[in-house]
Amino acid sequence: MDLDTFFVSCERLVNSQLNGIPLIIGGGDRGVVSSCSYEARTFGVRSAMPMKMALRLCPQAKVVKGDMELYSKMSHTVTEVIEESAPVMEKASIDEFYLDLTGMDKFFGAYKWTNELSARIEKETGLPISYALSINKTVSKIGTGESKPHGHREIPSVGVHSFLNPLSIRKMPMVGNATFQLFSRVGIRTIGTLSEMPVEVLQQMIGKNGTDLWKKANGIDETPVVPYSERKSISKERTFSSDTMDVKEVKGLIAGMAEQLAHQLRQEKWLTSTVAIKIRYSNFDTESKQCKVSYTSSDHTLARVALELFDKVYTRRMRLRLVGLRFTDLVHGSYQMNLFEDSSELISLYQAMDNIKNRFGKDAVGRAVGYSFLR
Repeated sequence: MDLDTFFVSCERLVNSQLNGIPLIIGGGDRGVVSSCSYEARTFGVRSAMPMKMALRLCPQAKVVKGDMELYSKMSHTVTEVIEESAPVMEKASIDEFYLDLTGMDKFFGAYKWTNELSARIEKETGLPISYALSINKTVSKIGTGESKPHGHREIPSVGVHSFLNPLSIRKMPMVGNATFQLFSRVGIRTIGTLSEMPVEVLQQMIGKNGTDLWKKANGIDETPVVPYSERKSISKERTFSSDTMDVKEVKGLIAGMAEQLAHQLRQEKWLTSTVAIKIRYSNFDTESKQCKVSYTSSDHTLARVALELFDKVYTRRMRLRLVGLRFTDLVHGSYQMNLFEDSSELISLYQAMDNIKNRFGKDAVGRAVGYSFLR
């Protein structure tokens, strides 16, 4: 189940004057599009597009900065509605849910039951939702995308190949622009063509992901629906081998912690709105301080706030035994959802750094400040 243009739908709930017009959620001339309405998409606007380009394509669009607190609240409401009814639910992001309805056909009829649930969600929240019912997560996700906007479908096991085969490989999870271009050059443009390729060829082209992609193209996905549980916080602490008063060293360590935790937030699709610093003096006195921030997962914002908190909490000229950093009040959301003011260049930088860390390890690249203290 996937809420349609979720940010846009939330904004229209609180301001009906936004209904029916091209609407862009984002901010700043150098920022990026976080979400956009279907009216804006007809002009070629899309998520993650630089705002300047979006407004060139659709100059009449209304731009709204966005309100993550509103989106988080509405997502929580939808989650509660689903949890009350679904036997097993996984919350994949702030607006996307997987439900395992295995066995329910014996009692209710899974498609009828899901129709009733989607109607209840829309009645209680006012938010449009699309869904697809099928044999696994991959087929259901692709089917939901094909059902949008505000649609639903059932794809039985006997109809999986006939549904998938004509679709562009762009519709598949795991296929980004680089992979699409690579496959296109050798004539692989549809899922059907991809499903007929020898697995060994795909492995040679894209490595170990070739096997997973071949399976998904053939409608094979054994990934389970993981029961949802809300994460409360993430944190890191460092106890020094010998007590220290080296403020430069401590600040470098805090900056490095902020970078690693922010990377973890982005990987797990979390945003945080509370930053907390803890210090412990050599006499074991422990002090902490926290502050609220706009929902984010960006290194530079979180590191800056953490260092400001350290300056406020470290008030004695005493050696430190321990320093810790914690991010709390987490909500599901991706990095692009929050960077209403950041530039597309900065987002690209974070994406490149994350890709390097994912491929070569979390210590493969880092900011100069703090990097050496964490190695």
